[in-house]
Amino acid sequence: MAPWLGVGLLRLTPIGALWLILASAFLLALLLQSVPPSAFPQGPLALSTFFKDLIRYGKTKSVGQLRPTSYEVFDLPKRWFSHFYIISVAWNGFLLLCLTRALLLGTPFPGWLHDLLGKLGASQIQGDELALSAFLVLVFVWLHSIRRLSECLFISVFSESVIHVVQYCFGISYYIIIGLTVLSQVPVKGRNVYVGKSLLMQARWFHILGMMMFIWASVHQYRCHVILANMRKNDSGKVIHSNYRIPFGDWFEYVSGPNYFAELMIYVSLAVTFGFYNFTWWLVVSYVLFSQALAATLSHKFYLSKFDSYPKHRKAYVPFLF
Repeated sequence: MAPWLGVGLLRLTPIGALWLILASAFLLALLLQSVPPSAFPQGPLALSTFFKDLIRYGKTKSVGQLRPTSYEVFDLPKRWFSHFYIISVAWNGFLLLCLTRALLLGTPFPGWLHDLLGKLGASQIQGDELALSAFLVLVFVWLHSIRRLSECLFISVFSESVIHVVQYCFGISYYIIIGLTVLSQVPVKGRNVYVGKSLLMQARWFHILGMMMFIWASVHQYRCHVILANMRKNDSGKVIHSNYRIPFGDWFEYVSGPNYFAELMIYVSLAVTFGFYNFTWWLVVSYVLFSQALAATLSHKFYLSKFDSYPKHRKAYVPFLF
């Protein structure tokens, strides 16, 4: 593992460096959120208040702090989460179309896209399974975005909670970058995608395992989102309130943020689909690990602060561990 890690760092591409920076930033945020407020300078515009306002969204904004009214100018409706997935479905659908045409018809990527991928560090490795792996991962990213968009539009029941404008802009950028990251792993030869063996001949056991893990994690994430939505509906499916209650069922029996844990498992499944040894994608997984851990930890603290009867055995993020 150590030699593989060392080689990966030595061959770090610009897109890999970006994910390393993001993973490090969210790890730092995860550590800082546990620091007592007294360790920061105090005052209405104190660093502690600004930092907490920046990392929290939705229900967690109300935990353990009084927000200055001036911060409300940066608030956007949390229901705008759907914008992330609209962008992702359109953008990553376009990238998937470009990749499909390149693999099946030999059509080169558009010049601007080829140049952009080159700047990001597009793979020049002409190895087996890379083309099929990247294709499957991009399909999974696109399908994931379609499911999440449909959940936002037809299942989720949003309250009047908010997100920070910085979080909103980051979310939009994230789904653009994630598709480019996948596409940058496609082996190229000049302006064309290097296919090597036929796609069917590239199929390996880890593609099947990755697909099974992706479906497994997606099903559980969907169930958790349905549970959250149903707590605000009556038996006939009509929304009757937007209050928070203690969720039960599925992975909620083990952790406070099972949807965040499922998100991590989805990205791990994509790492498996890449064949386990795609260093750039493991940097993406590291970012997801820490960003979702931060969200799950804040959510766990919210439940503990709001409900005296909250189940004591539940962890925040990873069942039985954290």
